[in-house]
Amino acid sequence: IRDVLGGLVGSEMCIRDRKRPLTLAVRRDKSMSDQQPRHKAGMQTRVASHGNTETVHNPEPNYHRPLLQIPAEARQRMLERLAVLYGEEAARKWLPELERILKVYYAHKPKRLVERETTLVPEERFTEKDIILITYGDLVRKEGESPLKTLVRLCDTMLSGVNTVHVLPFFPSSSDRGFSIIDFEVVDPNLGSWEDIEELDTRVQLMFDAVFNHVSSKSRYFQEFLNGARYFRDLFISYRSPDELTPEQRERIRRPRTSDILTEFQAIDGPVYVWTTFSPDQVDLNFKNPETLIRILDVLLMYIRRGADILRLDAVTYLWTEVGTSCASLEETHEIIKLFREALDLVAPGVALITETNVPHEENISYFGNGNDEAHMVYNFALPPLVLHTFYTEDATALSDWAADLETPSKTTHLFNFLDSHDGFGVMGVKDILPQEAIDEMIRKAEEHGGMISYRT
Repeated sequence: IRDVLGGLVGSEMCIRDRKRPLTLAVRRDKSMSDQQPRHKAGMQTRVASHGNTETVHNPEPNYHRPLLQIPAEARQRMLERLAVLYGEEAARKWLPELERILKVYYAHKPKRLVERETTLVPEERFTEKDIILITYGDLVRKEGESPLKTLVRLCDTMLSGVNTVHVLPFFPSSSDRGFSIIDFEVVDPNLGSWEDIEELDTRVQLMFDAVFNHVSSKSRYFQEFLNGARYFRDLFISYRSPDELTPEQRERIRRPRTSDILTEFQAIDGPVYVWTTFSPDQVDLNFKNPETLIRILDVLLMYIRRGADILRLDAVTYLWTEVGTSCASLEETHEIIKLFREALDLVAPGVALITETNVPHEENISYFGNGNDEAHMVYNFALPPLVLHTFYTEDATALSDWAADLETPSKTTHLFNFLDSHDGFGVMGVKDILPQEAIDEMIRKAEEHGGMISYRT
């Protein structure tokens, strides 16, 4: 606690692309690199203390056993959500494909996981005893082994109180410290391999980043788009001229950057201007194309097969683009998350969705839906700035008043409490809780203490 709060008061308040998250401070002893993992019995005891954490699926589907049976009510709900997104005709066209990939996923599922889910108590999925370590995959290193393998050994030797590890994006990436993904399906060889991830899954529960708002401009998806390949043509949002977006339309867009929303690329048939919410290297996927949705849902299910217990929907606020609107937290975005939830409830009810939506508090908790149909958890973005405000003012009134009215819509929804992250923390979460002068004063004091403030860039 001392290290984390010290980081909040004396270090970065909100900054993108930070090299070191402050979420958990681990002292590196002189002999740590040479420490050997505990004996096998010790490892087994650790796994037992958190329940059976191993969730990796069979590498090949088993079609000899009965296929997944989708109840009529669930099928109708999925059809209705697809119809909200794409209209009734397209919904009926694409529902069979959605059902097919759910059945394929289920055929990979080991019998032991199916049996374990029969004893699942949704209200007990998370408790105040859960401790989640958030880390980059390469923060701990030992010569001669992959960083992810070293992280496995760290779990065996030093992290006895942690039951879940969130490894920040561990896929090949071209920028943004892992958040500009080149290939969703491959572990960055500089970090390790899927075998390392699967071994880590035997120690702890795992949170994977589902960075589905955008992909890297160096990805095969985007390169094939530039090549003019038919199958990839509508995966991205593109224009032939930047003037196709009017100044009024641009003004309405809400995003955490001031760079041009359209980035010019040279395609096989000439210049093309592509929608880039975050940076010129991060090209937004076009979820108005149902093929994009189906392809991404398939990736999400692959992550679960590989051991994901929690799926963090990164920057999901901006998933659906509608010119003429704010392009943030639109109804269609909520429908996509609800469709993901519908799929998980059918085939992986023990897996949770957490939304990373750095927006004002009331908008943030709207991602709970009705408490049973959208995110299981949302990041409690209001908490870090309220805690810092409390320390600076030596007055807990604002924090206490806010906390007194804090509630979630059901017993199966939870706020994900944190005091810092790989991004530092933002102040959007308290925009409607603290007056602007209090936010300005908090920023001023943070700078006085040597903190670095990141503004919309």
